Amino acid sequence: MQFLSTRGEERVTGARAIVQGIAQDGGLFVPERFPQVSEEEISQMLEMDYPERAALILGKYFDEYDGGKLLEAVRAAYSRFETDDAAPLVRIEDGTYILELFHGPTCAFKDMALTVLPYLLAEGCRLTGVKEKILILAATSGDTGKAALEGFKDAEGVKVMTFYPEEGVSKMQKLQMCTTEGNNVNVVAVKGNFDDCQAGVKRIFASEECNKQLAEKGYKLSSANSINIGRLIPQVAYYFSAYCDLLSSGQISYGDKVDFAVPTGNFGNILAAYYAKQMGLPVGKLVCASNRNNVLTDFFRCGTYDSKRPFFKTMSPSMDILVSSNLERLIFELSGRNAQVTAERMQALSEKGKYSVTREEVKEMQEVFFAGCASEDDTVESIYEFFIEYGYPMDTHTGVAMSVVGAYKKSLEDENAEEHPIVVVSTASPYKFPQDVLYALTGNDVKDSYKGVKRINLLTAMKVPECLKAIRYKEILFKKVVTPQKMFDEVLAFAD
Repeated sequence: MQFLSTRGEERVTGARAIVQGIAQDGGLFVPERFPQVSEEEISQMLEMDYPERAALILGKYFDEYDGGKLLEAVRAAYSRFETDDAAPLVRIEDGTYILELFHGPTCAFKDMALTVLPYLLAEGCRLTGVKEKILILAATSGDTGKAALEGFKDAEGVKVMTFYPEEGVSKMQKLQMCTTEGNNVNVVAVKGNFDDCQAGVKRIFASEECNKQLAEKGYKLSSANSINIGRLIPQVAYYFSAYCDLLSSGQISYGDKVDFAVPTGNFGNILAAYYAKQMGLPVGKLVCASNRNNVLTDFFRCGTYDSKRPFFKTMSPSMDILVSSNLERLIFELSGRNAQVTAERMQALSEKGKYSVTREEVKEMQEVFFAGCASEDDTVESIYEFFIEYGYPMDTHTGVAMSVVGAYKKSLEDENAEEHPIVVVSTASPYKFPQDVLYALTGNDVKDSYKGVKRINLLTAMKVPECLKAIRYKEILFKKVVTPQKMFDEVLAFAD
């Protein structure tokens, strides 16, 4: 399988795409075609555990990787999770299910890919003959950073560096990152929001001078963000797995369509669901749920992506994003895989902060996606009412998704449209956002994260993840704060 740049003619193997992270022209790598998964293969997946399902999907894209070694690596990655099933599907009531993706080492869905990426990257270096040390850069709105640090800490021949917005993550997310131990990790706060962090990392990747200076120090850049195709493809697997779980439990028959609702910021998680649909999974509607930073909601409704708007800090900080990088991959598909058109639109976004797609493309998007957004009050109400009715505590991002699901179901009623079973993708443990979740459940404010954890535990009896318990007594190891303009200086200093 070859991978293409969304903006030009570059064409590379899967291993090269993973090692490189981003195309030389600034575009993102996409598969030359979408491999298909047959009904027979899905039938076989019913008897598989999660690592086997994931390895099957990964093998269809990264066919130069040895299948046996890939399965072994995936199995080792998911053995680090606190549950036997890395992605359990929870039935709430007939037709409504929650896909729990927060049982990994950092209690967020990013673990589903970032526990596997170290193997994909190391093997990719071997397959492509890369001898340099790898310097991984990650911009994070809270979850990617810790998952990358945890996945790559103490890895031989690799350094990993995370940039996060100084005031744009939860206290627990910040504690997770800044207490990370390891001889090859670095964490730096940036004065600004996530978009500033992400733009800074992209500038470093695109700069010939930056790459030259790092090469002189013996380093090659790679990415742990979902701009890296090695981050995106492992996420496709859990949509297939959820469908298989519905089949094996008799909730659906093969061919029945299933909707997926995904809390969305950088668009990678829901794009993985779109890729699953392109591979033949019977997906109905993809519900794209945003918080107050509703740039995606407006885009899907009117066809203009306009990032020049107020930025809001919310209780769902991993979604506080105005420039959704992975949307570029969808734009590439909508344009008929026209790299020139995609490049022009991305240039317009960079220079003017906005671009538009055609009416035909809007219609095509709306056939696949339903977009909605939730206010802070909507999110609080969603978390509270869901717990009162079902006894199930959700984190703030899942609360956004559940609120938008309500709007989606109402739209189906209004249009007298067919309703499919819906799977709500739960992207983080409630304990990663204890103060906001406790407020939603009880109306009480606490300043200390661990008081929030304790009270949620008393209220819900939900087990506190071991990885979060341990942080309380760890030393804060990273305290540096820089402007976006100084990010590369920190990268150079780390590479010494």
